[in-house]
Amino acid sequence: MSLSGETAAVPGRPARRGKAVPSDGASRSDAAAKSDGSAPPKGTPAPDGTRPSSGTHARSGAGEPAANGAAQVSDGAAAGPEKRQSRAGRNLVAAIGVGVGLGVVILASLLLERHFFIGVIAIAAAVGTWELAGALRRAAGITVALPVLLVGGQAMVWLSWPFGLHGLVAAFGATALVGMIWRMRQGADGYLRDVGATLFAAAYVPLFATFAALLVLPSDGVGRVLTFMICVVASDVGGYAAGVLAGRHPMAPSISPKKSWEGFAGSIVAGTVAGALSVGLLLDGSWWIGAITGALLVATATLGDLCESLVKRDLGIKDMGAMLPGHGGLMDRLDSMLPAAFVAWLVLGIALPVG
Repeated sequence: MSLSGETAAVPGRPARRGKAVPSDGASRSDAAAKSDGSAPPKGTPAPDGTRPSSGTHARSGAGEPAANGAAQVSDGAAAGPEKRQSRAGRNLVAAIGVGVGLGVVILASLLLERHFFIGVIAIAAAVGTWELAGALRRAAGITVALPVLLVGGQAMVWLSWPFGLHGLVAAFGATALVGMIWRMRQGADGYLRDVGATLFAAAYVPLFATFAALLVLPSDGVGRVLTFMICVVASDVGGYAAGVLAGRHPMAPSISPKKSWEGFAGSIVAGTVAGALSVGLLLDGSWWIGAITGALLVATATLGDLCESLVKRDLGIKDMGAMLPGHGGLMDRLDSMLPAAFVAWLVLGIALPVG
């Protein structure tokens, strides 16, 4: 779909702007225009490349085209939002509204009782798993063991609270084993494909998501989660702004044509500054630890985004879902955060070990 307001041309019909006018209307307009000798010969394209339509050549009393101003207003009204959308690459108002709403939910869970954040992670993991399983089924006919993934994903998240990393590993191993057994009922045809997709989904969504839950468990868990979230959001905002304003050199044109090296530079700057400030202010750590953490999270978030772009290109889909206006599905928002959660848990655990 064109984002510039132009309507795509179809065979035998020129491109048109605004509303289409029936051909009999155009012929009547030509006949009326000929009577005052003010219209060009029939079939002559208008300056904007369209055929004459009813009202286009009718003259007003002042000698100006009567419908020309209305057509310009109509075109401007139709093209204005689309131009903003094409430059932004998405519905910016809806995207900002959804992003703010998600941020409020996360902040509320952390500030009211930090363990509520585990519930937010559990819901996100379930929805993300559902979306990924649906995309695999619709686009490629791949059937994952969805009941096993949903139950096993919840086990990974909730068992990490009392048992930490041991609970996560045990739940993931059980999910993988049961998933392999579950698929045996359908025979050998497509077994490796479906089991491989089940293991991929288990690792990609609930396993990675549980590391975000592990971040909140220490006494300074709120600061760790906020550092992780702030760095990833700053990376997204900085990369988006720099890419829109100065993006010239594609970063991975065959994977994500809209990503540019200039946008990645903006992500690095924003994420590094955000990391330095967050670690210093929220975790009482050295600024350089925060800067390194921010840079690593930017790199991981960018690679996570590219990995999901590869998955969607392989499946031939644009979005994983449609539940979030301006974003697509929830997985289209989690793509960068899931792998970054693991890196945040690892780096902060090494640089700022829990006492």
